[in-house]
Amino acid sequence: MQTTKLASPTREKIGGYRWTICALLFFATTVNYLDRQVLSLLQPLLAEKFGWTNTDYANIAAVFQFTYAISMLFAGRIIDKLGTKWGYAWALIIWSLAAILHAFAEPLGRLVSPLFTTIGFAAIPVSVLGFMVARAFLGFGESGNFPAAIKATAEYFPKKERSLATGIFNSGSNVGAILAPITVPWIASHLGWEYTFFIIGGVGFFWLIFWFMYYELPEKQKRLSKAEAEYISSDSEPELESSSTTAAEKVSWFKLLKFRQTWAFVFGKFMTDGVWWFFLFWLPAYLKAQYNLTGMDVMLPLGVLYSMTMIGSIGGGWFPMYFINKGYNPYEGRMRAMFVIALFPLLVLAAQPLGDYSFWLPVLLIGIGASAHQAWSANIFTTVSDMFPKKTVASVTGIGGMAGGLGGVLITKSGGYLFDHYQILGRIETGYTIMFSFCAVAYLLAWFVMKALVPKMKPVNI
Repeated sequence: MQTTKLASPTREKIGGYRWTICALLFFATTVNYLDRQVLSLLQPLLAEKFGWTNTDYANIAAVFQFTYAISMLFAGRIIDKLGTKWGYAWALIIWSLAAILHAFAEPLGRLVSPLFTTIGFAAIPVSVLGFMVARAFLGFGESGNFPAAIKATAEYFPKKERSLATGIFNSGSNVGAILAPITVPWIASHLGWEYTFFIIGGVGFFWLIFWFMYYELPEKQKRLSKAEAEYISSDSEPELESSSTTAAEKVSWFKLLKFRQTWAFVFGKFMTDGVWWFFLFWLPAYLKAQYNLTGMDVMLPLGVLYSMTMIGSIGGGWFPMYFINKGYNPYEGRMRAMFVIALFPLLVLAAQPLGDYSFWLPVLLIGIGASAHQAWSANIFTTVSDMFPKKTVASVTGIGGMAGGLGGVLITKSGGYLFDHYQILGRIETGYTIMFSFCAVAYLLAWFVMKALVPKMKPVNI
């Protein structure tokens, strides 16, 4: 196979301000996942308090995912219009306020109950309604995180470093998932579940201070050295970046959907995002249902599992550089790395059979699968900036994010149905076996379709 050799610019005296931006993206993503993880950790407590079924919880989680999915489409467009700085700031303000709104879920449910009764949803419990509304607002705000972060990465990093930068900031999702089981049960047990949403929801506002202090576009950034600015644009492809007049023009979704590169990203996200949602929202319920682990008892296994995913996120971001340094272009190197990564989730097939020996075996195997997802995620996001002009990166990311969110809705709703069905039969473990089987094979299916749609590197010229 012919490969394209990439230049290796001198790294002396380049500077490292771009990694300061990466750190800001990392902390925002940490807050993003910390806020969305609170509910899953409180699920056993809230289910007992309000009498929720698995289907009730699935409906609450699905509302978040559906709103997140639809909002991703518009979030990418809005961020392309507002620019990264203000687009990211508004997203964080909205999702932080929404996270705090969860503390008022019960009165919120009573407030909106007449409206839902009028439109034929009187059977939904008041507590479920309140959490559904709060999760909808959270999904709307949180949808801006990844389009904005991917856009910032495309602005501040050359292509060869983007998957590593994405892997680093995306590892914030793992840190958020680790911090959540450490903090949420303690706050809930000492102050009450409402204060958990208050305290954790308010953390994001501190990030805004540093965001406004340190972020500007590279061409306006006074802290960026000339050498680093040149290094950032060292592998840019001028024919992909239009003139300033054309760059201001709006590129329609329909135009973007004409490209196979868009559909490759869309299908990859649709097939695999739901796996991460499943791990994120259902693992505490899984540990309770099969191993009777609740409260502080889940802190250690979940902490270990999500600590493993940090290795996958950062290691997966670095992995394509191994192939790129051998002379493959960014897309070819990334796809080779993603094929290897797609093999690791197959180990999740052994989670249920080995669970009879110790709950630690499924925890570790699922941890490997979740780590592989984060490695996959670091790379699939970067395929967009590999092939699309910067002015469309957030929009394409939003389209794919919507597809991923809808895939997540299907998995969450399927899980709720399967778990209630098999729980009635006294065989809830069968429901989890079915879900784990899909999680295991989803990545290989996604990779083969993506490779069929875009066999070789083909930049989009808009």
